[in-house]
Amino acid sequence: MLGWLSASLGMAVLSSVIPPVLIEPWVLGVAVTQPEVPWWALALVVAIGSVAGKLIYYYAGKGMLRLPAFLRRKQQDAEHVRGRWSGYMERFAAECEKRPAWTYGVLLLSSSTSLPPYFAVAVVAGVANVSLTNFVSACLIGRFARFAALAAAPSAFGVWLT
Repeated sequence: MLGWLSASLGMAVLSSVIPPVLIEPWVLGVAVTQPEVPWWALALVVAIGSVAGKLIYYYAGKGMLRLPAFLRRKQQDAEHVRGRWSGYMERFAAECEKRPAWTYGVLLLSSSTSLPPYFAVAVVAGVANVSLTNFVSACLIGRFARFAALAAAPSAFGVWLT
């Protein structure tokens, strides 16, 4: 069981850092094939790994880390959208300061449903100087809810169908 939880943690971090890698099929696969792994433990480990991976993008948004070249805009593209993008960021940062509950709600919604995209929200939260405590707590709650539903689904449907 510990091996599956460790592997799940690694996959969660990997999927958070490399966007095309999806963690949801992994969670479902482990939940179906490894019934000895408690759904809540699987969900918790994957949520922690997912948020840990997204901290890279949060800190990149704050300007503390530089993203790899394949995740950055080309210089000419960046200059083209800089005025519009910086305007959006300034307005979003102002809204975050004025309405922290709204910001927390957006983080919860994004981390649990990926709408708006969780990848983008992690970067934007860093740019908007959302507090690390608010970012981590909202994202852990949202990611745990998402992965708990996924990890518990096979058992719930199995009981329901019998």
